[in-house]
Amino acid sequence: MTVPPASLASAADRVEAALSRIADPERQGALVFTEVFADEARAAAMASDRRAAAGRSLGPLDGRIVSVKALFDVAGETTAAGSAILRGQPAASRDARAVARLRAAGAVIIGRTHMTEFAFSAVGINPHYGNPGNPRDRSRVPGGSSSGAVISVADGMAEIALGSDTGGSLRIPAALSGAVGFKPSAGRLPAEGAFPLSPTLDVIGPVAATVADAALLDSVLSDGDAAPLPALPVAGQSFLVPRGRLFDGVEPAVAAAFEAALDRLRAAGAHIVDGSIETELDALAELDRIGVFTAIELAATLAELGITALDGIDPKTRARIEAGGKAPAADYVRMLRRRADLIRLMDERLTRHPVLLLPTVPMTAPAISEVLEDAAFHRVNLALLRNTRVANLFDLPAISLQVPADGLPVGLMAMGRRGSDRSLLGIAAGIEAVLWG
Repeated sequence: MTVPPASLASAADRVEAALSRIADPERQGALVFTEVFADEARAAAMASDRRAAAGRSLGPLDGRIVSVKALFDVAGETTAAGSAILRGQPAASRDARAVARLRAAGAVIIGRTHMTEFAFSAVGINPHYGNPGNPRDRSRVPGGSSSGAVISVADGMAEIALGSDTGGSLRIPAALSGAVGFKPSAGRLPAEGAFPLSPTLDVIGPVAATVADAALLDSVLSDGDAAPLPALPVAGQSFLVPRGRLFDGVEPAVAAAFEAALDRLRAAGAHIVDGSIETELDALAELDRIGVFTAIELAATLAELGITALDGIDPKTRARIEAGGKAPAADYVRMLRRRADLIRLMDERLTRHPVLLLPTVPMTAPAISEVLEDAAFHRVNLALLRNTRVANLFDLPAISLQVPADGLPVGLMAMGRRGSDRSLLGIAAGIEAVLWG
């Protein structure tokens, strides 16, 4: 399991260590970060150390090193969101609201991290900025779209990362690269100043080495109590495992690690109940047959920016945007209404068993060389999104935890009822303690 750097070192020392890792060619820092704010990070770290020495800490995030996904505005910088066609857009006049909150809490912003183009892919490759390798095996994909975010944490270039999640973009790279990725309920954390893939589905959230660090970033961004999050004991907790199509095609290594994790939870006193959400998934499939929010809403965003020529976009992405731009308005309205029905349906389903457990993704990280061809890319992309997107469409908080596994990382995802974010984080901390304690 990935562990954070020693908390006793000064912020200035930890920043220098992080910058050294970013500069290490073997860690591919030039691919992990689109911008590195070395001077600003050093200054912020020194200011944090002075506050600590004077007993005037701004809170538990003061002096912590945070990376920021390249779709968040940083004052004075252009927000390209992983795309070549946005490089010519005007520089941001102010920080995104989440970035501003992090600075106000004393966080040290070390740089902005690599992402897939427009956040429109779960794989983690990008023809404009390069393909960073998985920190556990550089020949494999890290997962996306918050690819640089998870690598920055796993490789010690940052202690916590700020990313976004539209269909799994925090949880997928966390599962494939070995970290914690938390997707909050919609509207809970401020998304102003983040380039939108899908305003309907987008949320922002953390990637971290531990649930405690993910919860810390979540609490600061939600303007809540930044006190340490207590781990809730799993003994007596009831978890529903939704057997069915979400388990189809799960690789043996993933299945073995997931079932072993369930055994550990049972031994700790948890009640594991096999069940089904197939009715709810049938309703989701009916929505999918009408259209796709991401493609429709991204096409609209680009049109609002005056971008009509899509020649500079990765062909893998361009085809989906063009299809979204042709969707009838009536279909989009129907989709919004159907999704509202989905949210109510799942909320009712989770009344009795409020936490679902399932594999985050059905596979371990594939080789980069295996996903460069279009057909293979789309097949892997759909497989990676299959389980995680459930939380986005039904508006559920969800977290991916690393589980003990032989070989490449494997993720276990816990999904809770809408609005149960802090409770889910407490339960996840309890699960983490059982799996790794």
